[in-house]
Amino acid sequence: MKRAFEIKAAGGWQETAAIDRVVLDADGRFRRRMLLIGESGTVFLLDLAKPTPLREGDGLVLEDGSIVRVDGKPERLVEISAADEQALARLAWHLGNRHADVEVVGDKLRIRRDHVLEAMLRGLGATLTEIEATFHPEPGAYGQHGHE
Repeated sequence: MKRAFEIKAAGGWQETAAIDRVVLDADGRFRRRMLLIGESGTVFLLDLAKPTPLREGDGLVLEDGSIVRVDGKPERLVEISAADEQALARLAWHLGNRHADVEVVGDKLRIRRDHVLEAMLRGLGATLTEIEATFHPEPGAYGQHGHE
């Protein structure tokens, strides 16, 4: 079985050279080691030195030098807006206090659908909109996330 042991950052490789692509949700894009199967049937082992966030357009370099493109899988999310910046900061604090994965998109927040969190947010005055989109949660203050 082929191994992928290196990541080429999006924009840093010729994407037309990709032999296949994998479509992964946010959890699947933050792994160290897992078996993957591309849309065209390429089977390989992701085998990185440490858990690394994969971004849309990244290339996974296989042992033979071929590259498999990474794309994000749309997920069921809720987009959160508030009356003003202070209210949005308050909502973000409550989500962080519950260790929820959060994505910041302009003046809105996004989380995975969760009826308990959604009820709490509504109770705090948030406006919620259900969407389906690729989820890019903040990596967290303690993680060593990013390409090297």
